[in-house]
Amino acid sequence: MRTVNEVSKLTGVSVRTLQYYDKIGLLLPAERTEAGYRLYDDASLERLQQILLFRELEFSLDEIRAILDARDFDREKALDQQIELLTLKMQRLEGIIRLAREIKEGDKNMSFNAFDNSRIEEYADRARKEWGDTKEFAEYEEKSSARTAPEEKNIGAGLMTIFAEFGAMRDKPADSSATQEQVRKLQEFITKNYYRCTKEILASLGQMYTANDEFRQNIDSSGGNGTAEFVSRAIEIYCK
Repeated sequence: MRTVNEVSKLTGVSVRTLQYYDKIGLLLPAERTEAGYRLYDDASLERLQQILLFRELEFSLDEIRAILDARDFDREKALDQQIELLTLKMQRLEGIIRLAREIKEGDKNMSFNAFDNSRIEEYADRARKEWGDTKEFAEYEEKSSARTAPEEKNIGAGLMTIFAEFGAMRDKPADSSATQEQVRKLQEFITKNYYRCTKEILASLGQMYTANDEFRQNIDSSGGNGTAEFVSRAIEIYCK
C-alpha cells in the first residue's frame, strides 16, 4: 500500500489532483486508515495509468470514469489506441524539433507543416466516438454534463450508502424480501443517476463487483468484508 504522498511522488500527479479524483469517484483509494489517510494498491495505480493515458486522448474526467467503470471495458483496445495517439504526438514533436534545428542552422524554411495537429485531432475524435458509441454512455454523458462536482460527489456517496445498507443486512438470506428490495433500490439508483439499468446490465455489474478487485474493495470498505460477494449473490437471484 502507498500513501497519497508516495503515489504523488511516484507518478508526478499532485496530491490535490489525487484528492480531487477521489472526491469525484474517479480514483478511489483501496483503503483508508483509521485516521482517514488514503492508501493505494497496485490496482489503484493501474487505474491511474489508464486515467492519464485517456487524458492524452483528451477525454474529460467524466468520460474517463464512465469508460473505466463500463462492464465491457476493453483494456487492450484502450492501450492500442493510446499507443497510436502517443506515436502520432511523438512524430509531430520530432518534426517540430527538426524544423527548429534547421532554422538554427540558417535554413530559411517557411513551412508550417510541422505544427499541423489535424491527424492527432482526427484520431482523438475517432477514439471518442468509438468509446461513446453506446446508449448507456450517451445517457450518462447527458446526465453528468448538467451536474456540478458537489452533486457528483453526493451521488457517489449515495451509491456507497446503498452498499453500506447491504452490509448491514448480510445476516439475512440473499433471496430474502428485504435483500431483494435493496437490489431493486440499487437498480433504480443507477437508472436515475447514471443510465437505464436493465436486468442484463445489473447482472453484469453484479459479476464485476466480485471479479474486479477495485470494485470489491470499495464495496467491502463501505459495508464490511464480504459485502461485495453478498451483493453479487443477491443481484444474481434478482436477475433470474
